[in-house]
Amino acid sequence: MGIVLSNIIAIYRRELQSYFISPLAYAIAGVFWFIAGLFFVMILLGPDGILAAVAAIDVQGQQLGVPVPPIDVPYEFIRAFLDRMGWLLLFILPILSMGLYAEERKRGTLELLATSPVTNWAVAIGKLLGVLTFFTTMILPLLIFQAIAISGSNPPMSPSIALLGNFGLILLAAAILSLGMFISSLTDSTILSAVLTFALVLLLLFVDLIAKGIGGPIGETLGHFSLLKHYNTLIQGIFDTSALVLFATYIFLGIFLTAQSIDALRFQRQ
Repeated sequence: MGIVLSNIIAIYRRELQSYFISPLAYAIAGVFWFIAGLFFVMILLGPDGILAAVAAIDVQGQQLGVPVPPIDVPYEFIRAFLDRMGWLLLFILPILSMGLYAEERKRGTLELLATSPVTNWAVAIGKLLGVLTFFTTMILPLLIFQAIAISGSNPPMSPSIALLGNFGLILLAAAILSLGMFISSLTDSTILSAVLTFALVLLLLFVDLIAKGIGGPIGETLGHFSLLKHYNTLIQGIFDTSALVLFATYIFLGIFLTAQSIDALRFQRQ
């Protein structure tokens, strides 16, 4: 067990270091922060943003002499902001995951990994932890943005809602990256890997709509596999164990399929 753990840590360090010295990774982070900043400003301060909408409702209520029901502005902001972040991951994460194994194939180092004494599970887990850690560092500035936005709320908003929503964002990212890692292990083309990952994640996000179209017990069962449905539950501040189980299942499935893919390559080389 100790040997396996040390192998995972070694792979994790190598993978994480590769991201922090990669110009592409910094470019991805820069684009991510820029778009996230635009979302932040537009959702909160834009002409169609939450503050403008609340002000318009207050003015309308005063003109009509009708009492306006209270609106939880911090909650609505966190929910709307994290909803946009979830959709942004659809475009960012396939680019992050496309080179996890495809680059190894292209450089010819995947064969060394496949025939090394390091287990396929250790390699897959180490790689996934490395890219997930890099993504987590990308969302740290977003936590600061959110803390600033809700710091002036009166009455103060419970930070548990924002923390649960961001935890859901990390779980969603882990599920997408895990599946993207598997697809990356199947090809030496990073572009093809990114496109296939995008298509797969898009399907998993919209599977709830497909399930509603099917209806009946089959549709209801299929709807439970929707990433978007369970992610929306978490960003609404609802702690749902079924959502945690679903994300954990996708993460495990991606690691398992990746290990089997590399094991098949190992068998071919033997």
